Amino acid sequence: MAINAVLLAVIIMLGLSLSRVHVVLSLLIGALAGGLLAGLGITDTLNAFQEGIRNGAEIALSYALLGAFAVAIAHSGLPQSLAGAVIKRIDAAGTSGMIKYMLFAGLITMSCFSQNLIPIHIAFIPLLVPPLLLAFNRMQIDRRLIACLITFGLVTTYMFIPYGFGDIYLNQIMLKNVGEAGIDVANISVVQAMAIPALGMLIGLLVAVFISYRKPRAYQQIAIDQQAHDAVVEGDALSKTAAGAQSQSKLKTLVALAAIVTAFVVQLYTDSLLLGSMFGFGVFMATGVVKWRDADSVFNDGIKLMAMIGFIMITAQGFAEVMKATEQIQPLVDGAASLFAGNKAMAAFIMLLIGLIVTMGIGSSFSTIPILAAIYVPLCISLGFSPLATVAIIGTAGALGDAGSPASDSTLGPTSGLNIDGQHDHIKDSVIPTFLHYNIPLLAFGWIAAMVL
Repeated sequence: MAINAVLLAVIIMLGLSLSRVHVVLSLLIGALAGGLLAGLGITDTLNAFQEGIRNGAEIALSYALLGAFAVAIAHSGLPQSLAGAVIKRIDAAGTSGMIKYMLFAGLITMSCFSQNLIPIHIAFIPLLVPPLLLAFNRMQIDRRLIACLITFGLVTTYMFIPYGFGDIYLNQIMLKNVGEAGIDVANISVVQAMAIPALGMLIGLLVAVFISYRKPRAYQQIAIDQQAHDAVVEGDALSKTAAGAQSQSKLKTLVALAAIVTAFVVQLYTDSLLLGSMFGFGVFMATGVVKWRDADSVFNDGIKLMAMIGFIMITAQGFAEVMKATEQIQPLVDGAASLFAGNKAMAAFIMLLIGLIVTMGIGSSFSTIPILAAIYVPLCISLGFSPLATVAIIGTAGALGDAGSPASDSTLGPTSGLNIDGQHDHIKDSVIPTFLHYNIPLLAFGWIAAMVL
């Protein structure tokens, strides 16, 4: 295990990321190191990496169009109107704790809805978060907390509630692969299996809200909307934002709402973020809210907004493909199994820890589950774990590392909204806080679920 290529590649990638090397370069260097350590050679490693890049092209294009759609909505003035309304409430009530916790509840609710009720994943973040930064700054809310709030909703709901993305993760991927690996899943309740791990996520959220990031944190009041672009003084920025909110056309607001509904419906029926974003942007073009002469600049601004996420997602796909090509995920598990000696408690902990390592590297719980299920199910059967405990182990092992991975959209999404003014670092302010508050309790409560179910 000490020289396992997958393990060393992930350690190299994480070490470079934490050393402030850009995530794209960290993923590339980690993939090259893993491939070479596994004996693939430079040519085969690059071929596998390029194959992964091709698999990630559609994802990157989807995010680019999503960015254009987000900028078009901002162009309509709807987010500024929302931010202006929030700022007015703050002016009326001061930095009331009630207003703050209402904002927290709203962000968590929207994050949860984005996975299950309205399955748009992180598409809401660049629409909703940037206009609210002025309000967050006014109340001196620590943006690390906002990242934790959003990530909680993005991860907990798909790993616990079997609807929307949760249906894909729990039923279509996890139960399907567990069933194909040799366990009868007909009478298994995924909600029951994942309830204890989800409780761990909730505890991590409460620690972040009431302990870790309870203290105020000051940020420069840099305006991020078009009408207050040059304002850097707090009062000036707030007054311009409020004035802009009052002057927004009702027609533009209605068009923005219609475009959002159109994007949601198209994505829901086609299961394509790419088409949803394209149709939503088309509504703005067709109604003249985004004029033909401004279309290029709006589209380019949107691509710039999501460019970093797109490149990271493409590179992460290349990294994942190299990890699979090394064929050393199975030896990693086999090496860990030799340490079990029939000890179920140790076996459960090691299986969850390997899930954390693999998902941290691949950056996707949905991609990790098929890999783990084929290996873990026979192992769990031989060790005497119940079918429910097996599902809990695999479901938790897949979700571990989604929060806290530099290449996961559960951390990249919050960063895209919170760093719009350059005051939120992806690693220090999104990756590390979400890793500490969610992976540690999820590991602990996943282990408890394996022992008691």
